[in-house]
Amino acid sequence: MSKCEQCIVRQFNSLKELSREELLRVSACKTSRFIKKGETIFEENEHLDGVFCIKDGICKVSKMSANGRNQILNLVTKGSLLGERSLISNEVSNLKAVALEDMEVCFVPKSEIMLDLQKNSNFSMSILKGMAGNLKQADNLIVDMAQKTVKQRLAEALLYLHRNFNFTDDEFIDVNLSREDFADIIGAATESTIRLLSDFKKKGLILIKSKRIGILNELELEKVAKDF
Repeated sequence: MSKCEQCIVRQFNSLKELSREELLRVSACKTSRFIKKGETIFEENEHLDGVFCIKDGICKVSKMSANGRNQILNLVTKGSLLGERSLISNEVSNLKAVALEDMEVCFVPKSEIMLDLQKNSNFSMSILKGMAGNLKQADNLIVDMAQKTVKQRLAEALLYLHRNFNFTDDEFIDVNLSREDFADIIGAATESTIRLLSDFKKKGLILIKSKRIGILNELELEKVAKDF
């Protein structure tokens, strides 16, 4: 098990604000867990007794609507924290997290995190900034769902993946998303999403190989996203 003070992953999240002594204490009480692709990290309405730090892998974070529709709100990657909002609000989780690939996560108990939040103002501010960023992203999603077409939302989702994730050796975006996942990201029916992806492929905007997607014409895809 790696030690927190030696882990490079913490440089990507709020744990970087902790002192060496604080990191040693956190490291002594954390537990590591390997999660298989498709496995749930935590469920919606689950009581979380700590936070998860993603050491490796990608997960999708989603919310189920009252009519049973699943909406993917974010793709969370290596170096990110999960569960801090539920921890601070002292409420059950509002979201569900599922592994998109094999993952390794570390779990830090609530008691340790709350102690650092109370004593380390830099750590507290960093956590709050992260939560504010997530709220901004949620605000933007609400506006996009109300004002943009499904085609625009799909183009934007593809551009986001292209600009924020790694690529395979043959230039495909290295994220394992099913067609249902794409539909849950843009808030559309799976059949409509499949037709749009096929249309983008026919127009030479993207390349599709099984579940893998590559961007062939970023400029034209941007025009679709902006409805030019």
